[in-house]
Amino acid sequence: MREIVLDTETTGLDPHEGHRLVEIGCVELMNHIPTGNVLHVYINPERDVPPEAAAVHGLTTQFLADKPLFSQIFTDFIDFIRDARLVIHNAEFDIKFLNHELKTVGHPSLKNKVLDTLALCRTRFPGSPANLDALCRRFGIDNSGRDFHGALLDSQLLAEVYLELMGGRQHGLGLVQESAVVSEAAVSVDVARERKTMPPRVHLPTPDELKAHAVLLKQLVDPVWSAPQNEGQA
Repeated sequence: MREIVLDTETTGLDPHEGHRLVEIGCVELMNHIPTGNVLHVYINPERDVPPEAAAVHGLTTQFLADKPLFSQIFTDFIDFIRDARLVIHNAEFDIKFLNHELKTVGHPSLKNKVLDTLALCRTRFPGSPANLDALCRRFGIDNSGRDFHGALLDSQLLAEVYLELMGGRQHGLGLVQESAVVSEAAVSVDVARERKTMPPRVHLPTPDELKAHAVLLKQLVDPVWSAPQNEGQA
């Protein structure tokens, strides 16, 4: 199963008020494991970046001035995500901006399946903070480099959070291995205990057993072990 963990940064909260995308970050997962393939682009929004937005993500009008327009990068984005399921924190916000930008370049809206990790966390941990920083603290994920919101960094952190929400694949594998070791150790202990408690095995027959065996042999008629000898005489 191919999934894309995705995040965006923008100039504001609503594309219908003239706000635009300034950054897209994507991390590819295959069967819930990062493949190492990422997509990261800065975008010239063709407008000024308000100070309050720049304070969140650190991307200024000057920094973005020489970056490509959305119309120049959207095919790379579409080619990267293809038909993968999108994993997004507060998905409604990002999908709203992406579809608005796609509409401006004459491209259809996204049809990908979407998993919203914000909704998942609110269901899983009702009443607890569900922002990315809080989730990193909950799962012990290092987010010390997150001085600003960044689309690629946040996608990478969200990918780690998502894997924990799905059961923590690496931890799960470790537990399986540890259980196998414990089971083998338990079996070894049981065998050792049995060997200590069982009486030593007697291999040689007693004189009484030898006499009883001789009597039994005389009573047997045409025993099977005599068949080769009879065949040789025929």
